[in-house]
Amino acid sequence: MDEDFRRAALDYHRLPRPGKLAIEPTKRMATQRDLGLAYSPGVAAACEEIARDPETAWEYTTRGNMVAVITNGTAVLGLGAIGALAAKPVMEGKAVLFKKFAGIDSIDICVDERDPAKFIEAVRVLEPSFGAINLEDIKAPECFEIERELRARMNIPVFHDDQHGTAIIVAAAVRNGLLLQGKRIEDVRLVNTGGGAAALACLDLLVAMGMKRENITVCDIDGVVWKGRPGTDPYKAAYAQDTAARTLAEVLDGVDIFLGLSAPRVLKPEWLPKLAPKPLVLALANPEPEILPEAVRAARPDAIVATGRTDYPNQVNNVLCFPFIFRGALDAGATTINEAMKVAAVEAIAALARMEASEVVAAAYGGQAPVFGPDYIIPKPFDPRLILEIAPAVARAAMDSGIAKRPITDWAAYRAELERFVFRSGNLMRPMFEAARCTARRVVYGEGEDERTLRAVQTVLDDGIAEPILIGRRDVISARVKAMGLRMQLNETVRVLDPMTDDAVFAPLEELYIRKVGRRGIPPDSAGRRVRTRPTVAAALLLESGQADAALVGGSGDWMRHWHHTLDVVGKSADVSRVYALTAVIVPNGAIFFVDTHLILEPTAEQIAEMTHLAAAQIREFGIVPRAALLSHSSFGASQAPTARRMRAALKLIRAADPGLEVDGEMHADAALVPAILGRAVPDSTLTGPANLLVMPNLDSANIAFNLLKAAADGLQVGPLLLGMNKPIEVLVPSVTARGIVNVTAAAVAQANGWKGPTSL
Repeated sequence: MDEDFRRAALDYHRLPRPGKLAIEPTKRMATQRDLGLAYSPGVAAACEEIARDPETAWEYTTRGNMVAVITNGTAVLGLGAIGALAAKPVMEGKAVLFKKFAGIDSIDICVDERDPAKFIEAVRVLEPSFGAINLEDIKAPECFEIERELRARMNIPVFHDDQHGTAIIVAAAVRNGLLLQGKRIEDVRLVNTGGGAAALACLDLLVAMGMKRENITVCDIDGVVWKGRPGTDPYKAAYAQDTAARTLAEVLDGVDIFLGLSAPRVLKPEWLPKLAPKPLVLALANPEPEILPEAVRAARPDAIVATGRTDYPNQVNNVLCFPFIFRGALDAGATTINEAMKVAAVEAIAALARMEASEVVAAAYGGQAPVFGPDYIIPKPFDPRLILEIAPAVARAAMDSGIAKRPITDWAAYRAELERFVFRSGNLMRPMFEAARCTARRVVYGEGEDERTLRAVQTVLDDGIAEPILIGRRDVISARVKAMGLRMQLNETVRVLDPMTDDAVFAPLEELYIRKVGRRGIPPDSAGRRVRTRPTVAAALLLESGQADAALVGGSGDWMRHWHHTLDVVGKSADVSRVYALTAVIVPNGAIFFVDTHLILEPTAEQIAEMTHLAAAQIREFGIVPRAALLSHSSFGASQAPTARRMRAALKLIRAADPGLEVDGEMHADAALVPAILGRAVPDSTLTGPANLLVMPNLDSANIAFNLLKAAADGLQVGPLLLGMNKPIEVLVPSVTARGIVNVTAAAVAQANGWKGPTSL
């Protein structure tokens, strides 16, 4: 690394506080009673239950979500035997990855002991504290003995990631590489350079998947591993071949797979012609591979190349699998991680690469999503779907193997639980998705050429929540679908309508639009042009004419312009005075809703009451009991300012119309969100907990507050959702993501499927 990067790395580890990990409580500790529950005397109840039945430790402690990352520092990254203490930053980093990617709590344990027997005993006695053990950076061949003994003596998973994590990713790359090259694993020949722990684990797993042992040749620092070679340990000897060859160059003829886990520049460019047609070259030494990919491409353009580096395609990175393997193993209560679970992980990873890439992956490629092929045979480490594919596959394999102590019975619920690691909106949106799936509705998307829309539509199809209609140019949409590797079938599963060419559809809509806006200063010829050139108008007209059941428009340009077009065509519901916008921000403690964030500048008391009523009804559709707080600079009558009086008047109207709604105000924002503050200010408040619906005195306060919270708390926006429209139509904000479009689609379809719409005050 260069000096600037080295300095940045040291600052990263040192500032603003040393290290990368912290421990935080998961339960409230605000009162004396809280402390009594957490420690003495309340903790005795949990202790007694565990003493009676040790399995209840999974219910009453963190054990079921706790992994120990353990090393003795004898083989740290590319640094060698630098010792347990110097290895600690690496172990902390591993623990951070567990938390980041799979929500697993982890503690790094650096054991200053190189004697395998003593190290084994030091780890074995830790079993009561952890649900699994991740061994890390332990040199071969001691690592084989250590893992074998610990697996035999412990009743929780023990997994040496340097071996098996690498093996799983390599096997997934081989699976997909052979698929692209038209070869079968049973037929291919492989040469490995390295012969270390990771290499031998790769070979064992490939053999378990069908590769023939006699087709594998291993080379190490002393040359070819041949039968009878003096000093060969038994692990390498298992792959010794009866051959007269002694050098790497001698064993490359006709080889289909080169697997390098050794040292830089081991594979010479002049040897590449020896390889079989369409070879796989996995040059995984770091930071410099056994051969650079550009050298391979120059000599063998028919080859598929993978490395361990981020700056080349097909990076083999353990983070692709280890968090999710542990996630599935912990969730199923597996007592070990066996071959079946590893193979299940391989197949899940390989299958994910064959799916279209997510928008997160696309963003990392500057908006150009990779498509399954020679330069994309394994997913990227930050693909959020890894946990959704690998963890269930591993858990199911554990159950099928008979080693799951807590079998999963509801796979749909389990997948939904995993989605919280992927989509922060998952818990909030789940009722909407269920309501949307009742009946697939026709949803028209105004911006059908937008890549976010196309990714969202693929998800909508996969989840079965709508029958999409895309507005846009067919050739553009078709080209983008192909370039993005999407699986949708245009004009089969997805209907495409082009306003410029589909006269049979849009000519009648011009007449409808003229009737809608003809007396608002828009002449007929201008109205006709709007139908053909403004997708928002076209989408709204398809909804209004009954050719669609819901519509999503906007997502680019001026939000208000899109909103006015939708109102011109669809209009508001007859039983409301105005339309309002409800926006949610998802923060670590849940969702907080804001109204009105977009439409009414200075609402009257009657409009505040109406928007509160409509917002509460929408929140109930999420399966959430609304608790509304009418916010102000004033607290319960402290001010006679117009806005404060308006909020007090609105409270009376709301309580008269809906006595069952939890609502209070006017109040300060901190009182609305912190029950202790509210209790001191107004002991008799009707709110039974923190407010989840914040009603503002004007648009400025609502929009500013919602954006401040979103930015300060790294919150996730859902919405805005329009309240009071005559038909299900939503206007997307320019910052919307593909997942955001999916969420809004579900809300619109749920409304079309059964939400009865607003009920007037």
